[in-house]
Amino acid sequence: MKQSEIIVGIDLGTTNSEVAVYENGSVTVIEGEDGKILPSYVGLDDAGELLVGAAARNQYVVYPERTVKSVKRMMGTPEKIRLGDEEYTPQEISAMILRKLKNSAEKYLGRPVKKAVITVPAFFSDIQRQATREAGEIAGLEVVKMINEPTAATLVYESSLKSNKKVLVYDLGGGTFDVSVVMIEDDVIEVVASHGNNALGGDDFDALLEKVLRERVAEETGIRELDIQALARIRRAAEDAKKQLSFKPFAKVEEEYLLQVDGAPWHLNMEIARHDYEEMITPLVEETMDGVHVVLRDADMVMADIDEVLLVGGSTRTPLVQERLEKEFGFAPRHELDPELCVACGAALQAAMIGGLEVRAILVDITPYTFGTSAIGEVDGEFSLTAFVPLIKKNTPIPVTRSEVFFTAVDGQEEVEVKVYQGEAADALDNIEVGRFRVTGLQPLPAGNEIIVTFSLDTNGILQVSAMEKATGLEKSIIIENALSDRNDQSLARARAKVISLFGDREKDDILPENESGTGDVSEKLKREAQSLLEKARGLLDTAGEEDREDLVNLIEDVGKALDAGDADAAREAMEELSEIIFYLES
Repeated sequence: MKQSEIIVGIDLGTTNSEVAVYENGSVTVIEGEDGKILPSYVGLDDAGELLVGAAARNQYVVYPERTVKSVKRMMGTPEKIRLGDEEYTPQEISAMILRKLKNSAEKYLGRPVKKAVITVPAFFSDIQRQATREAGEIAGLEVVKMINEPTAATLVYESSLKSNKKVLVYDLGGGTFDVSVVMIEDDVIEVVASHGNNALGGDDFDALLEKVLRERVAEETGIRELDIQALARIRRAAEDAKKQLSFKPFAKVEEEYLLQVDGAPWHLNMEIARHDYEEMITPLVEETMDGVHVVLRDADMVMADIDEVLLVGGSTRTPLVQERLEKEFGFAPRHELDPELCVACGAALQAAMIGGLEVRAILVDITPYTFGTSAIGEVDGEFSLTAFVPLIKKNTPIPVTRSEVFFTAVDGQEEVEVKVYQGEAADALDNIEVGRFRVTGLQPLPAGNEIIVTFSLDTNGILQVSAMEKATGLEKSIIIENALSDRNDQSLARARAKVISLFGDREKDDILPENESGTGDVSEKLKREAQSLLEKARGLLDTAGEEDREDLVNLIEDVGKALDAGDADAAREAMEELSEIIFYLES
């Protein structure tokens, strides 16, 4: 079967990123200007021109103030990043990396690339996943699916694994750690349990080495406050030393002319032994082993149940990691595939499946988090108004839909507010609120009126929540696919234009995606965005002041009229104004 449209697989990593494609029965990791691995660095050169990849990484030691690294750790946050005279969101910086990968793929394939499967850490939250999806859209890519990194790696190994295997995937990258238990049976890959830490990875190994180097500088020069260039050089030296220590017993650090001391140049010369380095990182490696024990417990397994351990992520090259896993499981983990490339390869395999090509494995993924709502109940034996009620529990296979019945608390209650949380704590307030909405106009019945709440989570981690009065069928819902911000089609288009303009005039005709040039019929995506925005606006009507309420009502009407008339431009304009008012009221 021929693939009607190319879908590439992308590993958007903290330290490095890759793009791959399935062709002629096998996966190819596409080589760009920097080779198969694109360093996840973005910067501006002296003339203000965009640098992505090795060029940005190389200038980091000289101009760290105009270079960005490890942006993946900021995904899902409202943090702004200054680059030159502009401020960018983490999504926009990530989009620059994705755009570079897209360009490399198009050059290799000789045709446009508009669709991609992008991998994310298994423990990425709904907010972080949505931010990743936005980055893809800004880069001019339709993200047809997001899959977990350990799952992608298992797809690559699957052909060499016999049926009825229980596999542990240990994924330690530059910025994140994931561990998953996977069942492989009759070409079906089922993720049984996942655990991880989105703020633990090779960057933290670098930080410990950097601390040692800075202490040596302070000891020999008395200087503790270093300028930005010296700091950047030390950070690069720490990263290089870490890589050396993966293969050598000692690493030599030589940074000439690092500082001026009493008017004379001072050079940093230091040797670091692997033994000393391993002592530094042992607490971090043990933290990952704690995660291994947690995921085995969640999967209701012990170490003896595991048949294979697969290593994923560049930081698994650290000998101590491999030694600890071998000691725990009694056999050596597998790492014959390049740990930095296998995730992108798995994404390409998933892309081929979606594109209709014959690929063996069938994928069953899970949610790494619990989603639920709050209600009156008990927390730790005490009466509480905010008891957490899970509807979709951690490690449930997706897609999944779950419903639960709730009851009004007082006679004549005519509205309920549904709050949506992500987390594991018994008190909902200790979890992350990802959305809320109100159902108004309930029948004035005695307490106990039944309200059915339904949670539906799809394979991309997008959550839809609805609440229905059983007696009348009155229903309200919310789609939580944009929990980070109120970004609509128009604001994404502006971000896309902002990013693509940095790549040169030849790409400006690709600023808006097909059928979204600002005119024509209202797209289904725009309708979905509008519906989510309108639900949020209606939920604020009761608490808004008189003047704000009037503005909300008018704009709600304007959005509705524009949608009914099929006027995409007018709908986007009204949605933009409505977003601003909602942001103001929620702040």
